Amino acid sequence: MKQIIYIAVLMLSLTAKGQQLPQQTQFMFNQYAFNPAYAGVTDSWEAVANNRYQWIGITDAPRTFTLTAQGPFKNEKMGIGGFVYTDIVGPTRRLGFQVSYSYHVQISETIKLSLAASFGFNQWLLDADKITTIDDNDPFFSNGLIKSFSPDAKFGFYLYHKNWYLGGALPQLIHNKLKFNNVIVDTRSYLEDHFYINGGYIFRFGDDWQLEPTALVKIAYPAPTKIDLALKVMYKNALWIGGGYRTNDALYAMIGYNHDQKLKLGYAYDFTTTALKNYSNGSHELFMAVTFGKIKKGNINTPSLE
Repeated sequence: MKQIIYIAVLMLSLTAKGQQLPQQTQFMFNQYAFNPAYAGVTDSWEAVANNRYQWIGITDAPRTFTLTAQGPFKNEKMGIGGFVYTDIVGPTRRLGFQVSYSYHVQISETIKLSLAASFGFNQWLLDADKITTIDDNDPFFSNGLIKSFSPDAKFGFYLYHKNWYLGGALPQLIHNKLKFNNVIVDTRSYLEDHFYINGGYIFRFGDDWQLEPTALVKIAYPAPTKIDLALKVMYKNALWIGGGYRTNDALYAMIGYNHDQKLKLGYAYDFTTTALKNYSNGSHELFMAVTFGKIKKGNINTPSLE
């Protein structure tokens, strides 16, 4: 029985040494998911749902669902937002939610700076029903779930202009230790420090074409730093195609459609470049964004959402 407990704890410990936060290939369309300072940057309110199915073909591979909503106040200097997510890997599941507040400062006539903080909670779950124990009456698995519940916080900044943006975020500011109240086993699993940096620039060619390179750097010591480099081409603010590369992970392709600036639909496929390509058929990701409740008038906006 104890061997099973230690195995479960080891799985969580290994996860804690890597990047613990959900992965998104189409990160440029849901920047609020990793940076609370994005709240209120857009002219309108926006809700984004993202579904990711990673490493298709591998049993118990990661599955991630994220739902975000953010927008500005009538006082255009402020924004609010919130998100919920679930990240499932085998018998483990992570659930979380946060709410945020941002304040926007006019740096110059065309440049603004947003500063934000968010607060919420995370819950780690180990589903004992998916684990076979030596003793069928093992008391540690009698309730079916082993749980760890902890608060979480995040800080972010976002510098933006009509043609470019640069942001950074510090998630998991509360360096909590994962504690399982119904398991008498000490763990060395913590919510590790992360640091995100992202940026992008838009090039316009006439009235119809836009070219936007974007980048996202994810730092989570002692895990290797990961860098996403992507390029998106948009036609008439409606149809886009793109692709990118994630270091030590995958190449990916994207396609999507923006209907009347109110509904966005996007799909991405990851071509695994690591040894996992021998066992996986790649990763699928779908997102849908709905824009509503226009607040700002004639303000600068970010390139990805024009």
